[in-house]
Amino acid sequence: MTTATLRMTGELEPRDSWSAGAECTIAKSVELLSARSAFLLMREAFYGATRFEEFVRRAELSEPAASVRLHELVEQGLLELEPYQEPGQRTRNRYLLTEKGADLFPVIVSLMQWGNRWLSDTGGPAGPRSHQVSARVSQLARPPGRPRTRRRSASGRPPR
Repeated sequence: MTTATLRMTGELEPRDSWSAGAECTIAKSVELLSARSAFLLMREAFYGATRFEEFVRRAELSEPAASVRLHELVEQGLLELEPYQEPGQRTRNRYLLTEKGADLFPVIVSLMQWGNRWLSDTGGPAGPRSHQVSARVSQLARPPGRPRTRRRSASGRPPR
């Protein structure tokens, strides 16, 4: 088996002469999404979940765990809340992907593809776990119809 090694050039060479330190965007990204539940909730947002009970059921999380993680994803600007009300019901909030959250789509797909290759017992994508669904989960190259997002200002907050 051969391995690939990236070689630093220009200002990045020699590698031992510098440190990414606290500004390392890989470290910041991992810290933001370090919990398994964060990835599962983002996956479900890409699959179209918007309501709390959908996230809990589809990601197979407890309500307290989903609540904490969804709150963090909103605080970090990956999801945002939008009020809605069904006839005769109280006003509730749905979770929508922001532009920042939607930009994670290639990361989620890349993780899925890597997992299909290296972690799958079948050597391919996961099949549906419900007998009511006959189609296999397919790999996507881009989000279907680009998820609904809202632009954010330079501060990361939605414009008012």
